[in-house]
Amino acid sequence: MIGRLNHVAIAVADLESASAQYRDVLGANVSAPVAQPAHGVITVFIELPNTKIELLAPLGDDSPIKGFLARNPNGGIHHVCYEVADIMAARDRLVAAGARVLGDGQPKLGAHDKPVLFLHPKDFSGTLVELEQA
Repeated sequence: MIGRLNHVAIAVADLESASAQYRDVLGANVSAPVAQPAHGVITVFIELPNTKIELLAPLGDDSPIKGFLARNPNGGIHHVCYEVADIMAARDRLVAAGARVLGDGQPKLGAHDKPVLFLHPKDFSGTLVELEQA
C-alpha cells in the first residue's frame, strides 16, 4: 500500500541555522522557508537524490511543533511521510486494520498541496506517520 518515502521531517527551534547547516556544511539544495498557517509550521525542504528532508519550525502560539520542541529542545525527527496512490483507500484500509487517523480523519492539503493524513504514533512503533497522495 505505501509507496516511496517522500520525506523525513525534523523539528527545529532555529530554522535559519538548521537551513544553513544543510546548505553550507552538507552542500544540499535548500528551499526558501514557506509558512503553512493551516498546519502551524514554517517548512523548508532539502532536496536529496532519493527523497527530501523537511525542516519544521513553529508558526504561531498554537503550533504543534512548539510542544514537540518543549519536550525536545534540540529538535529531532518529528515524522516520516510515505506516498500512497489513493489516500482515501489507504485511510479506509488502515482504519479497518485498527490504525488511528489523527484529526477528523479527512485529508488536508499538505506542504506540497497534496492531500495528507497523519497516523497515530502509538500504532506505528512510536513514529508519527504522514501519508501523502502521490
